[in-house]
Amino acid sequence: MNHDSKIIQLPLDAATVRTLRAGEWVRLQGTLLGARDAVHRRLFEAVQQEKELPVSLMGETIYYVGPCPGREGHPCGSAGPTTSGRMDPYTPALLQKGLRGMIGKGKRSEAVVAAIKKHEAVYFAALGGAGAIYGSCIKSISVLAYPELGPEALFRIEVADFPAIVAIDALGSDYYEIGPASFRRD
Repeated sequence: MNHDSKIIQLPLDAATVRTLRAGEWVRLQGTLLGARDAVHRRLFEAVQQEKELPVSLMGETIYYVGPCPGREGHPCGSAGPTTSGRMDPYTPALLQKGLRGMIGKGKRSEAVVAAIKKHEAVYFAALGGAGAIYGSCIKSISVLAYPELGPEALFRIEVADFPAIVAIDALGSDYYEIGPASFRRD
């Protein structure tokens, strides 16, 4: 783990998000939501139909994860990130409902980057292939909604020392663009 990482308390507030910059390492502490494609689709449909959401998204961070069950004495098994692009069609509507942060892997669409800027949000990149490490950062986990979806339900997750990189900051700076550019030879 990068020892120069900034400790960030969850849930997020706008002031904290405004201090984050693309490329910074962070360690997340506190509670977040866990959800994948099926939950995002349901939340999006509820927003479109002006129905009440099963949880307020105000200030929340969603980790794109389908956690594995933990072995005895552990709240969670492997909990690696899923590809964020699959959530892109739903993300701008959820940001409009107060979502403040997202955690996943991979680039985001131009529409999502614009929505991140508009709503002063942040996208954190988690490392693919590090599911065991992320699972060990989970201190508790419980189903909030859609239990019929099994590992793709909506979860409340408490994390400690959860490592991530600020991939897209509230200014729209995108580390997926900035990082590789620093290695280009002209």
